[in-house]
Amino acid sequence: MRLPSIVLPALLALALPALAQDHAADLQTAFARAQHLRHGINTSNWFAQNGGNYSAQHTGTQTTPADIALIARMGFDNIRLGVDPAALEQGPLGPGGLNDDLLARLDRAINAILSNGLAVQLCIFPEDSYKQQLQSGDYGVDRLVMLWRKLAAHYADRSPDRIFFEILNEPEVADPYRWAGIQARIAAAIREAAPRNTLIATGANYSNLPDLLALHPLPDGNVIYNFHFYEPHEFTHQGANWGLPWWSYEHSIPYPPTGSSMPQLIAEVPGLADRYQLENYWLDHWDAQHLRALIDEAAAWGKQNHVPVLCNEFGVYRLKSDPASRNAWIHDVRTALEADGIGWAMWDFHGGFGVATEENGRSIPDPATLQALGLTGQ
Repeated sequence: MRLPSIVLPALLALALPALAQDHAADLQTAFARAQHLRHGINTSNWFAQNGGNYSAQHTGTQTTPADIALIARMGFDNIRLGVDPAALEQGPLGPGGLNDDLLARLDRAINAILSNGLAVQLCIFPEDSYKQQLQSGDYGVDRLVMLWRKLAAHYADRSPDRIFFEILNEPEVADPYRWAGIQARIAAAIREAAPRNTLIATGANYSNLPDLLALHPLPDGNVIYNFHFYEPHEFTHQGANWGLPWWSYEHSIPYPPTGSSMPQLIAEVPGLADRYQLENYWLDHWDAQHLRALIDEAAAWGKQNHVPVLCNEFGVYRLKSDPASRNAWIHDVRTALEADGIGWAMWDFHGGFGVATEENGRSIPDPATLQALGLTGQ
């Protein structure tokens, strides 16, 4: 039966207020749950980033129950836990379509996090080859949608106020419009399987601040939006052997940069173009005011779109950085985020950027870094 044309607008008029009310309630939930994600830490190389090796021996020792208890004692309120999707897809598969052995160990890890009073950002954290399938064609998208549908269903009935589903770490999809479509499809699949959990969405590329500013929020109201902040990379990634090759020549770069030390440090970088980049770090006056002005843009985007915003990666590589400068940068970024009401999660626990170091199999907190984070520890 075909309804008269006058009936359809009337039905829409009745439905729209209810939809708007539901969306407002979902937004309220997202803002309320964002309060569980004020002071977080990333647990790197645990269930992701380990070249496919996620044996029981590895996951049982990389981050232990004692580590999780220590994280809680240090004053963190949440853990960002990355999971390699390819490892979850490897057989033998259980009734839910995921690797039962790995999933059982992931369950135990999440149980330990929750039992210590912490929330968890459960993030799909693939290797580059997995991400490459998202960049063109449908196969990679279908694969990720199906994986999330299974994983969300597995955790849908467990602590929805404390388990957050982060759609993907740093998508590396350069086309923001393609990524927007992919993210919307994944979000819809998760929501069908897990109606109550809060999602964490991100911009395209590497989830940097400009990627967030170019993003249009999802129709789903129960979503928090994240970005990563490592500006300027010339400082935060000094000594790194990934990314730009010339970073490996950097060491002891001060923050804020000073005229007394920078000329010699610039001269040690081979290549005129690379020196030019490092010289710009010096001449661009990177300091607390500079960092705050950039982070203010994230806060303005959140206010304009009426959505909660989260910075769930920031930090400085420890290997070649001066500890005082490293902690000064961490302090300035952390205080800027907090001044703008943005929750944060530092990268990382006891890895190369760590708030702790490993000594004889034990994690030892760095008091100066804890102080820079505004945490007292115990």
